[in-house]
Amino acid sequence: MRSARPLAAILAGFALAGTLAAQTMSPAPPDLKVETPLPGMSLWQAVILGVVEGITEYLPISSTGHLIVTQRLMGIAVDTPEQKDAADAFAICIQAGAILAVLGLYFPSVRRMTMGLLGRDPDGLRLAIALVTAFLPALVLGVLLNKPIKAALFGMWPVIFAWIVGGIIILVVARKPKPSLEDPKSLPIPDLRQALLIGCFQCVAMWPGTSRSLMAIVGGIVVGMGMRRAVEFSFLLGVITLGAATAKDGLEFGPLMLETYGMPALVAGAVAAFASAVFAVKWLVGYLNQHGLQVFGWYRIAAGLLVGAWVMWG
Repeated sequence: MRSARPLAAILAGFALAGTLAAQTMSPAPPDLKVETPLPGMSLWQAVILGVVEGITEYLPISSTGHLIVTQRLMGIAVDTPEQKDAADAFAICIQAGAILAVLGLYFPSVRRMTMGLLGRDPDGLRLAIALVTAFLPALVLGVLLNKPIKAALFGMWPVIFAWIVGGIIILVVARKPKPSLEDPKSLPIPDLRQALLIGCFQCVAMWPGTSRSLMAIVGGIVVGMGMRRAVEFSFLLGVITLGAATAKDGLEFGPLMLETYGMPALVAGAVAAFASAVFAVKWLVGYLNQHGLQVFGWYRIAAGLLVGAWVMWG
C-alpha cells in the first residue's frame, strides 16, 4: 500500500498549507498581527475554518492549533476580548459538524450504548460507562481551568511549542513495536482504571496545539490497546468531550458569536467540518493500522518550526 504514504503527507499537510495559502486572500500583514479590526467573517473564511477543523480534529495534529493559526492568517480580528471570545467560540462550535460525522460513522457503537442504557445490551452499557469515566477528568479540569487556559495558552507561541513537543512524543511512541492488526468490527471495552487513565492523557490536550485525539490514542496504547482500538475509542470519547465543550461555549458565547459572524457563517463552517471529518476519519483508521503515527510526528515538528520562523522573522 505504497500510495498511502504520499497520501498521508498530502492529507496531514493540507490543513497547514490551507492556512498559509489563505494569507494571500486576506489583508493580514506577514507578521500575523491585525492592525485594524475586521468586521464579521465571510462565508469562504467560514468554510476554510470548517475544512481545517474537520480534517485536523481527529488527526493527531491539533485542530485548535490549526484553527488559531488559520484565524490569524485570514485576518480574523481578535484584538479585543469580545472579538477573541467570539473567534474562540466559533472555532469550538463548528466542532458540531465533526461530532455528527463520528456519530454517523460509528452508529453501530452508538446504538449499542443506547441499548445498554435501556438495559438490553450489557456490553453497550459497559462501553458507555467506560467513555463517561474517561470523560470525567476533562470535565473536572475543564471547569477549573477553562478561563486561565484561554487567557494564557490560546496564542501562537503556546501552539508552536505544543506542536513540536507533541511531534517528539509521537516519534518516541512510534519506536515501540507496531500493534498487531485487529478485527475492524471490534471495539474493546477498557476497564474503569484504563478508561480513567486515558481520560487523564486526554486532559493534556487542554494545552492548545497538543491534540485531543493524539493524547487519547497515546493513552489507549499505554494501557495496552491496539492502534485501531485506541483510535476508535478516541473518536467516541471525542463525541462526549467535544459535545460538552461545544454546548458550554455555545451557551456562554453563542449570542456574541452570532452577532459577530452571523448564522450563515456558523452553518457553513459546521457543514464543511462534517464533510471533511467524514473523509479524515475513514482514511485515518486504515492508514494508522498500516503505517503508524510517524508521519504525523514529523509533520507537527515541521509545522511548528515553519510557523515559529514565520512569527519570528515575518
